Amino acid sequence: MKISVSYLSSNYSKEKTIAKIEASAADYIHVDLMDGGFVPHKNFTISEVLILLKRHEKPLDIHLMTFDPIKYIADLAQLKPEYITFHIEATKDIVATIEEIKKYNIKAGLAIKPDTDILELVPFLDFIDLVLIMSVTPGAGGQEFIKDSCARLKSLEKIRKDNNENFLISMDGGLNADTIKLVPTLDIAVSGSYICKNSDYNTQIASLKS
Repeated sequence: MKISVSYLSSNYSKEKTIAKIEASAADYIHVDLMDGGFVPHKNFTISEVLILLKRHEKPLDIHLMTFDPIKYIADLAQLKPEYITFHIEATKDIVATIEEIKKYNIKAGLAIKPDTDILELVPFLDFIDLVLIMSVTPGAGGQEFIKDSCARLKSLEKIRKDNNENFLISMDGGLNADTIKLVPTLDIAVSGSYICKNSDYNTQIASLKS
């Protein structure tokens, strides 16, 4: 299991949090971008993100919580992220958005809210590299893990196996040393406040991997 660390909810500034993630055993920096429309809060402008992450060393795992995600891809491609993930609920142009991401040789991911039927992903699984299961309502850090997410993970794993697919499965929201035990087969676990609201990031990351 790999660990992707979100700097959204931290005891430190964004700059210091990112520096601490870079110095840690994290596998990815998870970049949560919210537009104030798809989710209630806005937390970025493109220029701010480009400046904040322009010297990143760890791979970026970008999560767009925005309507019309396609309009951000060209700018974000400047950061050369490993993944750009957008919400299946956020656009009718899902295939076009996937194609736009892949045009820049970036891996494409689809995120899904807790109340969206997992089967809505099926028509697109041949075209993507990652599914991000939201185990909280997207848009705010520090929420409690939704236990139904365990069943959603198992359903998606069965779909992947039955159809001989290769996409990775990630989960985001409420993951800590206790809840991670409920989803031990995850490929990537996203964690924010559990890691970044502590001084020792490596201890927290190790507790998720163990």
